[in-house]
Amino acid sequence: MCGIIGYAGHRPAVPIIVEGLKRLEYRGYDSAGVTFAQHDELHVIRAEGKLCELETRLNGQDMFHATTALGHTRWATHGLPVERNAHPHRDPGGRLALVHNGIIENYQPLRKRLKDKGRTFFSDTDSEVLVQLIAELWTSDITLREAFSKALAQVEGTYAAALLNLDEPNKIWAARKSSPLLLGVGVGENFVASDIPAFLGYTRDVVFLEDGELVELEPFSWQVFDAATLEPLEKKVHHITWDFQAAQKGGYRHFMLKEIFEQPAVIANCLAGRVDGKALSVTLPELESLPVPAQIQIVACGTSYHAGLWGQHLLESWAKIPVRVEIASEFRYRNPLFMPDDLVLAISQSGETADTLAGMRLAKEHGVPVLGLCNVLGSSVTREADGVIYTQAGPEISVASTKAMCSQLVLLTLLALYWGRRKGTLAREVETSIITGLLGLPQVLEAELPRLRGTAQELASEYSTANSFFYLGRGPAYPLALEGALKLKEISYIHAEGYAAGEMKHGPIALIEPEFPTFALALNDALLPKVVSNLVEVQARNGRVIALCQSGFELTVDHAWEVPQVYGPLNSFLALPALQLFAYEMAVYLGKDVDQPRNLAKSVTVE
Repeated sequence: MCGIIGYAGHRPAVPIIVEGLKRLEYRGYDSAGVTFAQHDELHVIRAEGKLCELETRLNGQDMFHATTALGHTRWATHGLPVERNAHPHRDPGGRLALVHNGIIENYQPLRKRLKDKGRTFFSDTDSEVLVQLIAELWTSDITLREAFSKALAQVEGTYAAALLNLDEPNKIWAARKSSPLLLGVGVGENFVASDIPAFLGYTRDVVFLEDGELVELEPFSWQVFDAATLEPLEKKVHHITWDFQAAQKGGYRHFMLKEIFEQPAVIANCLAGRVDGKALSVTLPELESLPVPAQIQIVACGTSYHAGLWGQHLLESWAKIPVRVEIASEFRYRNPLFMPDDLVLAISQSGETADTLAGMRLAKEHGVPVLGLCNVLGSSVTREADGVIYTQAGPEISVASTKAMCSQLVLLTLLALYWGRRKGTLAREVETSIITGLLGLPQVLEAELPRLRGTAQELASEYSTANSFFYLGRGPAYPLALEGALKLKEISYIHAEGYAAGEMKHGPIALIEPEFPTFALALNDALLPKVVSNLVEVQARNGRVIALCQSGFELTVDHAWEVPQVYGPLNSFLALPALQLFAYEMAVYLGKDVDQPRNLAKSVTVE
């Protein structure tokens, strides 16, 4: 939630901050603001709404002499998304300005204590408490670094915070705890940000900050400290190989559409170095030091949770490993039972999902090894896990996840093949068929995506008046039904529910009527006759049906949407973009903001 970008260098800072905020707007877009020191004054300029509103406020401002600045784009937690609650927040004396991501859980008693001492608050946020507390602690007897450290010791909860001081206008202080923050190291300029794309146009050298670390940065220097003891720490600089253009739209109308069409390349990248096309075998060197687990507990949220449900079918079928799939926000508040030789598999696109991280930490407290399945190099999941498999999907900007799930399905397929081979439970003919199918999948999908989009556009026009949708599937198609419903809800705001098709008659079928259509995954597998029976039940109640199906099996439905047939569970890689494109085209037809749907942020880094 929320995006932070700070710059200290030799260029005019505010345009760089605004540029960085544009690349972070997927993290929050309720309001935005910047702060910079100029002419012996700490300026704070904020605006309610999207970033364009802030740009309007900045037009005509005298700001080009400032070479250090902070910026923030907000996803509201405490306080309405109005200007007074926008960041940065300033202390009443006008000496300090702060941006903050996270939640300060004890902000109410801290706020009361500070108000009792005569301090005046100007917002409803928990974040303002932190800058007021720092100002209270900062006296002539201690440095600002020490005051920042003392304030952080008093707050409970999560934070990524960055601070600017009028007295040292070319220096930024920043710290993190359970909320993403990293340092970009340039030549004569340094950055601090919530995510790499914010500064990717200027440097690819990155320092990943750990929980409980504080950084001070100036144009030509930076130093990381232990936030509690203020002891200096040695940190490694990592070089990121992402292409800057990968974070741009590249001629597509929306990032979501671009990322859907990137899925053939994503599949190829996931397979590179992991699949031997000649030997038709899978190599996962990341797992060689880990034993084959006796049981797997998958912990994830949202789309990653649906990917885990899909992977459960393959892991149990091919590797014969019992799998439980847990919603991370539920898992962390239970007392889960762990068995000897268990493994927790944490799936997260961003690697910063708060509930998933908490579930990982719970497992590690019980001595259970954790394997991370993640897209973002250096993220918290990758640093805290005992082993990591990178999905290599590249930066995903649109809030609605698409190619990330595709990459997760590929890696879950490879995991099931790899462990099935190690255990000797996987038939060789199945292994070779799956690997051959995987290697040919990018070409099949590349050719099919334009046609899928054309059909999605036609169906969006036909069904745009619907207020609700059912999505039905069985077996591996059931998690896809959940994901299809989620995508439609996320970006078109049409109510949708995903169900295991056999559950329809256990209650939900009461809602069926002509204005409540059903989107069914009727793929040609062993469960197809059962799905057809469920659709007949829907049609008997005058329900309209879209069926995603394959040629060779006659379906009497309102709209039969045919996709090519590939081998076994790999059909999911054709069904998934069809579901995504249907949701996308529905949202576009209805005039919705596809990349930045209301009330949502890209990664949920607060509870």
